[in-house]
Amino acid sequence: MAELIKLFEENPNPRQIEKIGAILRKGGLIIYPTDTVYGLGCDITNSKALQKIARIKGIKLEKANWSFVCPDLSNLSDFVRQIDTATFKILKRALPGPYTFILPGNNNLPKDFKKKKTVGIRVPDNAIVSALVTELGNPIVSTSIRDEDDILEYTTDPELIYEKWQNLVDVVVDGGYGGNVASTVVDLSNGYPEVVSEGKGSIDIF
Repeated sequence: MAELIKLFEENPNPRQIEKIGAILRKGGLIIYPTDTVYGLGCDITNSKALQKIARIKGIKLEKANWSFVCPDLSNLSDFVRQIDTATFKILKRALPGPYTFILPGNNNLPKDFKKKKTVGIRVPDNAIVSALVTELGNPIVSTSIRDEDDILEYTTDPELIYEKWQNLVDVVVDGGYGGNVASTVVDLSNGYPEVVSEGKGSIDIF
């Protein structure tokens, strides 16, 4: 059964962050807050954990289009082909923030994503997830948790999330109420911004 861990965004408890980081490194699954909706994630380099998420989501891992949550833009070159100055300026202007940017992947992608031509990069404006990713030392692969209720597409209450997911994941991070609007997805893989889906992030900056 999952552990419910309360963290405050203004000052996430370092001991709890370390504890969750250790769980991620062992292949654990977590549900955690972002600057948009709550996400389901694991260490991007852990194949078994990735397979578990694919099973939960009912899809084949190779078909999954999940985001990589990074603490900042400094490690982009680990997974993304060299990008031009104009593209980097867009990323700098929008991140951290409620955007997912689709960028051309490179040959260093973890083995489960080797066949991907593009990757979705997220740098949420949320101190909890930023601390978690920094502690882990790898991106967290991220997919949003949806509610079957059509009216509320995304689950926002951490205690209700815990009730529903406690037997599927190892940790539910309670970071307060989440949003119910997903990130704005922007494709930059062709060198210019193309809005794929409009969410919380304003498209006016493009």
